[in-house]
Amino acid sequence: MKSARWFKHTLIFDRPRGTSRGSFTEKPSWFISISTQNGRFGIGECGLLPGLSVDHREGYEEMLDRVVEAINHDKPRPDLAGWPSIRFGLEMALAHLESGDLNQLIANPVSIGRESIPINGLVWMGNHAAMKAQIVEKIDQGFTTIKLKIGAIDFDEELNLLAGIRETFSKNDITIRVDANGAFAPTDAMAKLNSLAAYDIHSIEQPIKQGQWDEMAKLCETTPIDIALDEELIGIETSAERRKLIETIKPQAIILKPSLVGGWKDSNEWIDLAESTGAYWWMTSALESNIGLNAIAQYTAFKKADIPQGLGTGMLYTNNIDSPMVIEQGHLKYLSGKPWQLPNQWTS
Repeated sequence: MKSARWFKHTLIFDRPRGTSRGSFTEKPSWFISISTQNGRFGIGECGLLPGLSVDHREGYEEMLDRVVEAINHDKPRPDLAGWPSIRFGLEMALAHLESGDLNQLIANPVSIGRESIPINGLVWMGNHAAMKAQIVEKIDQGFTTIKLKIGAIDFDEELNLLAGIRETFSKNDITIRVDANGAFAPTDAMAKLNSLAAYDIHSIEQPIKQGQWDEMAKLCETTPIDIALDEELIGIETSAERRKLIETIKPQAIILKPSLVGGWKDSNEWIDLAESTGAYWWMTSALESNIGLNAIAQYTAFKKADIPQGLGTGMLYTNNIDSPMVIEQGHLKYLSGKPWQLPNQWTS
């Protein structure tokens, strides 16, 4: 017999973090814990991004109540279509319950310390000086791929930042990704893509707002920079809709945030669809705690992803869960022998 419950934990950023949706100082997460009479325990994180997650809406905690009640009474679980973060949290908790080891939710070489995952260094939105300081810091820390969030300051200022990087570092030294978070208008997006291409940009995430499939398809057809779909995938829940999106837009790449698209199973479907059209992919965390980041990292390692991933967000909080994960020289790795430090009240 299984016993389940959920609880909320508000993560506090170490400093305000700027995005195109404003500056964040905290982020809520909900956790599902499941235990058995023989002492086994599993925990999963339901990570929401306010203003972005499709399930950030009324009724969220009521749905968690229904999931927990179903588990506690050994009844069929409710349909979680439209609740991707809860699907992932439950998937995570059940995997932990079955494996008994947070370091081996999925069998992989990274979480037992044999290998590491290359990641990009994330440069948050801010003024010119703040972003330049972050770029220098990331390069000094050994990152060979950096990702800049653009669209918050004047576009010419952003081009100046890129020019400054390229004055010192060629594309063979530093790979640059940019994330527009839908900031460009369809009418001037191509002109901006052409301007960015002068600085040997690897890819751009979501240049225009999601939902404009025909406009995005036109950009993908003629873009000088690889376009990666990100927000575009959110809320697309059926296999038929997903196939239609990929075949209509024909992106060069997709970016998967499991908390926003529904977890490992749903990510598998997106990857299969993308690869069937010749697109590539990478994973990105969605500001989860180390519980969620751990599950995403293990999935990434299991899938043998070979390009830098967006998994560098585990050190952003003052009240995160202490874990074996560390970032060294632009890689996410696990320290062998370092235990997880889950609060006692989480496991009781």
